Amino acid sequence: MESPARSLPDTIAAVATAPGRGGIGVIRVSGAALVPMARALTGKTPEPRSAGFARFLDGEGRAIDEGLLLYFPAPNSFTGEDVLELQGHGGPVVMQMLLARCVELGARLAEPGEFSRRAFLNGKMDLAQAEAVADLIEASTVAAARSALRSLSGAFSDEMHRITDALIDLRMLVEATLDFPEEEVEFLEKARALERLEGIRSQLVDVLERARQGALLRTGMNVVLVGRPNVGKSSLLNCLAGEERAIVTEIAGTTRDALRETIAIEGIPIHVIDTAGLRETEDPVEKIGVERTWREIGRADVILRLVDARTGAGESDEAIDAALPAGVERITVHNKIDLCGIAPGCSETDGKVSVYLSAQRGEGVDLLRTELLRVAGWHAHGEDVVLARERHLVALRAALAHVEAAQGQSAALELFAEELRQAQERIGEITGEFTADDLLGVIFSRFCIGK
Repeated sequence: MESPARSLPDTIAAVATAPGRGGIGVIRVSGAALVPMARALTGKTPEPRSAGFARFLDGEGRAIDEGLLLYFPAPNSFTGEDVLELQGHGGPVVMQMLLARCVELGARLAEPGEFSRRAFLNGKMDLAQAEAVADLIEASTVAAARSALRSLSGAFSDEMHRITDALIDLRMLVEATLDFPEEEVEFLEKARALERLEGIRSQLVDVLERARQGALLRTGMNVVLVGRPNVGKSSLLNCLAGEERAIVTEIAGTTRDALRETIAIEGIPIHVIDTAGLRETEDPVEKIGVERTWREIGRADVILRLVDARTGAGESDEAIDAALPAGVERITVHNKIDLCGIAPGCSETDGKVSVYLSAQRGEGVDLLRTELLRVAGWHAHGEDVVLARERHLVALRAALAHVEAAQGQSAALELFAEELRQAQERIGEITGEFTADDLLGVIFSRFCIGK
């Protein structure tokens, strides 16, 4: 058998498929001059971009597994380097044996996100597209997946480049005028600079609004159900989920731990957390459940405070409301209206919203869904929502602030030009044109291994 060839030190390898057992498992290898490694692994030279059957061999020439070998020579690969993909059977032991063989042949274990980072550094995609890879993998709703795919295909980056090009054109005019100070007074009118700047500002406002909506699609929001025992929290969770996820009985205190279920409303992932009923108890297990309820409340974006519609909010309900953290959106849900003849409805008093519904029958639950969308700030934007991350929102807000500052510096072209320059840099942070190495490390470290 051909002796193993030593790969270059920067060759990386990882299991690219999800942990666990499956029909297929994939090992991905990226680096330079990988043909010798492929020969050592299979005993034959791979054909570029052609799937071929192969037996994957250990150092003694014994078969570890068999499957398909794919070879993508640089630069026409995901990372821009030579890439090998070993597609074998998806057992964890087999995958680890194949990975160990790749390491034996000179590769090292890839760090989280290292394949995508190399693709970015080698110009195969920009930073926003690289992040879209992770967002597509992690998408929890169909709408989020579609939005991530649009970003991966370059739709978001193209918008950023159009805004950048407009800023560059305006900067060129401004900086050229700085060489002729006697013409500065007439410059803004002749070049329609303020009109063009307002166009850039309008574009940024539009993108920022769609990015805010996209951030909701990406992360969703945590909705915590709280209230006394037996007010119907678990029934509401089941109703929203569309299946029996939580145990429902007439016995108070059935729920002892936080139960999570992700549902989609208009494509937004809503993480609903059912919690133990809040009351004084001597039961040690229920006490732990109550403690966990308060922990979940501390992480909530929205609190649904359930009360029994038959009795309304009593002293214990008001005590719960008073103990909830200030500044967190809350909706009072009057449940069990089917038992007291109250019609489904929604009302607001002194800024406090109440929804009247029956979780058992599903009456009025659509009103609650609508209120959750309102609290989230969701507005339908069709297919052009940008699946944004928090850093994108920060950069867009900063760019908009610089553009608006430039609008106030029309009498001082040096300051006008400087604000435009800073706006361009903040936009460039999104695509990676102006991004520090330490920020890249943080971004890619949050990717899964193998991407």
